[in-house]
Amino acid sequence: MTFDWMLTAAGFGVGCLIGLTGVGGGSLMTPLLIFVFRVEPAVAVGTDLLFAAITKTGGIWAHARRHTVEWRIAGLLAIGSIPTALMTVYILGQVGTNNAIVEKFITNGLGIALILTAASLLFKSKMHQLGDGLRQRYPKLRAYRDGVTVLAGVLLGILVPVSSVGAGALGSAMLMFLYPRIPTIRIVGTDIAHAVPLTAVAGLGHLQLGTVNTSLLFALLLGSLPGIYLGSHLGTVVPDRIMRPILATLLFAIGIKFTVLH
Repeated sequence: MTFDWMLTAAGFGVGCLIGLTGVGGGSLMTPLLIFVFRVEPAVAVGTDLLFAAITKTGGIWAHARRHTVEWRIAGLLAIGSIPTALMTVYILGQVGTNNAIVEKFITNGLGIALILTAASLLFKSKMHQLGDGLRQRYPKLRAYRDGVTVLAGVLLGILVPVSSVGAGALGSAMLMFLYPRIPTIRIVGTDIAHAVPLTAVAGLGHLQLGTVNTSLLFALLLGSLPGIYLGSHLGTVVPDRIMRPILATLLFAIGIKFTVLH
């Protein structure tokens, strides 16, 4: 029972950070489950995917009500990500999640995804400026943007089922680069509209593989949902320019540990 309450407390803390920064729970929760609670990597990833899908579902509704979702762009991402995610989960199932090579693949994939997420947090505005500069200098590149968006979805479709990381900060950084003229609020809404079905599909795939712990999921949600509510209100008190570098440094350090030291 103590372990359950510790998980609920962890869910509350991660929920507060999600509310404060908007960064997906996978970036924070999966490493916490593996390092602190000693959950098997595949189970940590699978459980966290459904955790992310559930905690972000309300975000779709909120953004849809405010008409801040570019549904066409979300659809292009999904064309690449959903089939790729299903294929990735299928391959994991065929090889076997208890395989030492697969476990190493998952931890390395998690490390790479965390490092990319940290970079996207630090350089998101630079990505936006670079994308805008390319758009102005090479206007003909716009003809290839739909295809590149689908390819971005393919990359997320590989990273997310393997690591549970990438659908949030990394996805929004890609969108800022590809669509620099779209307001940030619409980038965020579009990213969430794509992230929820992607994490849900990948999470249900892991559920089919037996790599989702439902009691663990419930304990995390019990803490995270009020945490997200509190964090979203604290976000007006704690400046984003302070939170993002701290969080990016933490994610980068954890990513290095997974890829180099694990």
